[in-house]
Amino acid sequence: MAAAPAVKHWRTTLERVEKFVSPVYFTDCNLRGRLFGDSCPVAELSSFLTPERLPYQEAVQQDFRPAQVGDSFGPTWWTCWFRVELTIPEAWVGQEVHLRWESDGEGLVWRDGEPVQGLTKEGEKTSYVLTDRLGEEDPRSLTLYVEVACNGLLGAGKGSMIASPDPEKMFRVSRAELAVFHQDVHKLLVDLELLLGIAKGLGEDNQRSFQALYTANQMVNVCDPAQPETFSVAQALASKFFGQRGGESQHTIHAMGHCHIDTAWLWPFKETVRKCARSWVTVIQLMERNPEFIFACSQAQQLQWVKSHYPGLHARLQEFACRGQFVPVGGTWVEMDGNLPSGEAMVRQFLQGQNFFLQEFGKMCSEFWLPDTFGYSAQLPQIMRSCGIRRFLTQKLSWNLVNSFPHHTFFWEGLDGSRVLAHFPPGDSYGMQGSVEEVLKTVTKNRDKGRTNHSAFLFGFGDGGGGPTQTMVDRLKRLRDTDGLPRVQFSSPERLFSALETHSGQLCTWVGELFLELHNGTYTTHAQIKKGNRECERILHDVELLSSLALARSAQFLYPAAQLQDLWRLLLLNQFHDVVTGSCIQLVAEEAMCHYEDIRSHGNTLLSAAAAALCAGEPGPEGLLIVNTLPWKRTEVLALPRPGGAHSLALVTVPSMGYAPAPTPTSLQPPLPQQPVCVMQETDGSVTLDNGIIRVRLDPIGRLTSLVLVASGRRLCWTSAALMSASTLRRSQPRSVPPLAPPPQVHWHEAHKFLKVEFPARVRSPQATYEVQFGHLQRPTHYNTSWDWARFEVWAHRWIDLSEHGFGLALLNDCKYGASVRGNVLSLSLLRAPKSPDATADMGRHEFTYALMPHKGSFQDAGVIPAAYSLNFPLLALPAPGPAPAAAWSAFSLSSPAVVLETVKQAEASPQGRTLVLRLYEAHGSHVDCWLHTSLPVQEAVLCDLLERRDPSGPLPLRDARLKLTFSPFQVQSLLLVLQPPPN
Repeated sequence: MAAAPAVKHWRTTLERVEKFVSPVYFTDCNLRGRLFGDSCPVAELSSFLTPERLPYQEAVQQDFRPAQVGDSFGPTWWTCWFRVELTIPEAWVGQEVHLRWESDGEGLVWRDGEPVQGLTKEGEKTSYVLTDRLGEEDPRSLTLYVEVACNGLLGAGKGSMIASPDPEKMFRVSRAELAVFHQDVHKLLVDLELLLGIAKGLGEDNQRSFQALYTANQMVNVCDPAQPETFSVAQALASKFFGQRGGESQHTIHAMGHCHIDTAWLWPFKETVRKCARSWVTVIQLMERNPEFIFACSQAQQLQWVKSHYPGLHARLQEFACRGQFVPVGGTWVEMDGNLPSGEAMVRQFLQGQNFFLQEFGKMCSEFWLPDTFGYSAQLPQIMRSCGIRRFLTQKLSWNLVNSFPHHTFFWEGLDGSRVLAHFPPGDSYGMQGSVEEVLKTVTKNRDKGRTNHSAFLFGFGDGGGGPTQTMVDRLKRLRDTDGLPRVQFSSPERLFSALETHSGQLCTWVGELFLELHNGTYTTHAQIKKGNRECERILHDVELLSSLALARSAQFLYPAAQLQDLWRLLLLNQFHDVVTGSCIQLVAEEAMCHYEDIRSHGNTLLSAAAAALCAGEPGPEGLLIVNTLPWKRTEVLALPRPGGAHSLALVTVPSMGYAPAPTPTSLQPPLPQQPVCVMQETDGSVTLDNGIIRVRLDPIGRLTSLVLVASGRRLCWTSAALMSASTLRRSQPRSVPPLAPPPQVHWHEAHKFLKVEFPARVRSPQATYEVQFGHLQRPTHYNTSWDWARFEVWAHRWIDLSEHGFGLALLNDCKYGASVRGNVLSLSLLRAPKSPDATADMGRHEFTYALMPHKGSFQDAGVIPAAYSLNFPLLALPAPGPAPAAAWSAFSLSSPAVVLETVKQAEASPQGRTLVLRLYEAHGSHVDCWLHTSLPVQEAVLCDLLERRDPSGPLPLRDARLKLTFSPFQVQSLLLVLQPPPN
């Protein structure tokens, strides 16, 4: 008579299976305890400690001294190299043999002079496969080196992950041995873990959940960990369960190996180089063992580092790229911040990135891959489209603090109307591990059910690198097509987006910026980084313009293309989303400041060389060249250097994108004000300043209490609340050109404080306007909804404006990004004092400039945009090693103030170096026809995209040195100008 089946309680059955696979409980007799069999210590262990990150060939020549398991090494950011001598026992022939290595810190195994695998406890990589089957002829003795960095996968925070690093932290080796690995045990463990996941994930009300739990229980019944011959019966039970297929309507999950590596964050740039090697060499092993496994990899900078430091590894990556398993994605130099870089810097991210991918891997990327960033500019869709990209993947928006974004797959429409197909993996992570819980979450959390039946699933340890493991791959193989679960397939970005596009007619559209409701403080943190970013964007702009003009004017001038590429790549590196935002450790901030100094130094040298070329052949004595790098004529007061270190003020007029000779000392006259300037002391101790254009009043402690635009009689009033602390800030006397610009100096030594300047204005509007890349957008000034008040702090570039009909007030700045307008109060964020991950952030002395600009009419007609440009791009007084030209000269001018000529540079592919690229955009938000006039010897003009590929429609008509261009609102257009050959 057959025995009656035992009746088991859900919870007790679940716990029984859990204990059978537990790495903590009953490992002396459960299945987990049989994963490794016989073991033996390594034959010999020795080490060498260094503060440097030495290349392999140099490291192995050092003096290694005896070491043993349990030894400590350090401190933080040092490196300990271990020489590991191995002797494999004869009795292990025919078996899989691993080196088991556990230590604090990230390790990299070197074998025969090449990196072969990363080792990190945090990344669940604690063994290296010496051989999957030891053969009779295989060597029994070999020597490996393990390079261990004295930092963890996520840095070395003292007490918590994002705390400042602990400089004295020590590290320890806890295991170094050879062991036999039981692959059949591993497979059973994967099966049982997945069955447990299905039982838990589907819950007690689901029939399939009980089937999973009972299958797991039966496997425990038949499997004796001490008798491997019982494993096959248990394996058959698992195979039967996973062999039951799902229906055709099941959601399809596109599983892609991934390894997000922050280019710098809680560790320095140089450590990222090694993180890339540790992560990607492990990925190569996975691709070798699993031909269906596909890995997506972004960030050209990281691949460039690997090419330079690990050429053998780079060659292997190229090999697997040809096979379609290693897939370069993203198209950018780094995964940059989506808010703070200028529009031109964003273009260069794609230009440098796409060209690198084409050169090294034979093709450009078709999707913008930005899993982690701190926001998404409304101009990104247009930039993407003009860089050959129509697909976009990100993850970070799922981190919203207040509002859940309503879509996972949708069309994103940008400022000019450009659209891209966007996808957020619904599992809300770019570091999945292949669990059933994650697979089910991907389906249940999908906000576009019914519109599309496909989702991305990015698996592998990320942020600090690490990447996928074999266990993750094995889990996903088992879940390919199992009843009760979505289908899982190893896929690529191309396959994912192609599947999404088949249902694109049902997708919704999101218009405008994608605002991340988190990390708002990063618009302000590390003010010196923000200032360096803005300054260096300006320097590179000016160098490219002057070098282009020198190229056109001088047959002997060589455009510094290679030097400019190096400088741009440094700037783009610093625009990584944890660097320019200031969310990094002190060591990274210091490196970033060194990068900016390099750009300043070399940029100024290049500026001088271009100025010298422009002055070549001119008669007369040495002088100064006054250069205007903006596309409109400027008349300004300028401080000119004089012999002996003195300066004198001069009123100068310089044509658009051109130069004028500086006034000579004999002809120099003090600039005469258009209106008499009055300074009056009032009886209450306040001071009134009046130049006939604006009238301001300062109270006795230096607070601005009134501002009047004299011509209109319009008065803006402030409350008595302090706008700035007089003890903290020292202002110079306000200038008399229309904006009121107090340039403060700040000595900042606060903790957990936030310094802002606020300007309450007599202006009422439900919307304020903020400059963004290549344009501007409106945001509400009220808190009607949760979407409104979640934007309590927003980002802007050079200006913000609050206007009602006929009048407004603009707030301009030269290096700030955080801002807000609530009600009638304009606010600019100046400094923060966070204490993690960098306890020294913003401490010290700061200088910056902001300016108030009251105006009549709209901000467009009042000239707010050129005023903000002029504040950020001062006229240049460049010493001419030879005589300065005797007359003013302009290279380019525009007929419409709505169009800005943003960039002039040499084309990347320029035959004989005689082709220039011009980048223009419509800045007012209007349809406009514009004539571009040039005095350069142009032979041909043709439109191109942002990657400088010619428009197939052919050349544009050039009439009397003029080109007619037609713009729609916020449209960016690029031109190729082929210059005539220089005269012999």
